[in-house]
Amino acid sequence: MNEQTLRERVVAGIRGDIVSGQLEPGAVYSAPHLADIYHVSVTPVREALLDLVKEGLLEPVRNKGFRVLEPSDQDHDEIAQLRDLLEPPTAGLVARIATETQIAHLRNLASNIERYAIANDVAKYVEADRNFHLAVIEITGNKRLLEAVSTLRSQARLFGLQRIADKGGLQSSSEEHNQLMNAIERHDSTRAEEIMREHLGHIRKEWS
Repeated sequence: MNEQTLRERVVAGIRGDIVSGQLEPGAVYSAPHLADIYHVSVTPVREALLDLVKEGLLEPVRNKGFRVLEPSDQDHDEIAQLRDLLEPPTAGLVARIATETQIAHLRNLASNIERYAIANDVAKYVEADRNFHLAVIEITGNKRLLEAVSTLRSQARLFGLQRIADKGGLQSSSEEHNQLMNAIERHDSTRAEEIMREHLGHIRKEWS
């Protein structure tokens, strides 16, 4: 595994643990400590932490490490409102324009979400969910939209997912992605938009 791939893997792992609450909000973590947790060397961890500072998940603490930032309830509400404005219409557009190859790729990403749901792996579930939603956006070819949604997802926290996982409920949550895929495969833009809006509503009410 080359260093760039390792760095990306560490970014994904730390991001997933922050978003899901496995790394506690307000806590300060050093690069060596996180290197031990993720079983990698310190260098890719330091690089990953700097990437996550740019994403707004962490802030550096002089001579100590990096503090996990915690969005306020107002932040969560604003993030949810913006995502609701952006993602449902995009899902409808994607249902109209997606090619068979793109649909097959989305279906594979949705199956990853289901696999991690079955395994009850919250951090990997979060990252798989992120990959799926951004892949949907990417089909539009709108780079600014992709960047905006990526940033919004990084700033959100999904602390409720661990509670859902503890009750064995991740699989039912993952089913919404399959429902969305069914609509996209039928090129049913109205239903795709409805499902995405319902899904985002569940995220705010149950996942956060």
